[in-house]
Amino acid sequence: VYLKIPFVTVENKATTRKIISHLIEEHGRRSIIFLRGPHEQEDSHWREQGYISSLEAHGIPVNPNLILDGEFDGSIAYETIKNLLAKNHKSFDAIFTGDDDAAIGVLTALSEAGIRVPEDVSLSTVRAPTQKVGQTATRQLFRLLQEEYPEQETLLPTEIILRRSCGCIPEAAK
Repeated sequence: VYLKIPFVTVENKATTRKIISHLIEEHGRRSIIFLRGPHEQEDSHWREQGYISSLEAHGIPVNPNLILDGEFDGSIAYETIKNLLAKNHKSFDAIFTGDDDAAIGVLTALSEAGIRVPEDVSLSTVRAPTQKVGQTATRQLFRLLQEEYPEQETLLPTEIILRRSCGCIPEAAK
């Protein structure tokens, strides 16, 4: 028996590709760390694909040494960057994190090492609409319970937030 269970997910690949392209095109970054989320997590997989796709589109070789674990967790992201800096002098000029928690860990590690954001290293992340995912999934469940036909697949957009940490001046500050 094959069950067609509806699902709600967020778009990650195209948004990540746009962010990485922004770092390359607007800020001249070429050595960008990608802090991935959990290996088995779909959001993490598609964000990594967007990262790779953007580098390839700009003729930048993918360096596996710049794809690191962040696990969408501030303390893990902090340790990852701290360990990288302890082993190796700064061989990167930008970092993409999977979420704001990881970004906070990265900012702390960079600050402790005396690395300035965004002057020395650009930092960018993506905002996923997690609350909207839950609301939409709940609506779909109620439709199923009422024996209605919910949408089979709902793809919600992620949001690009351009902050000072990537080198941009937010519109409100201009």
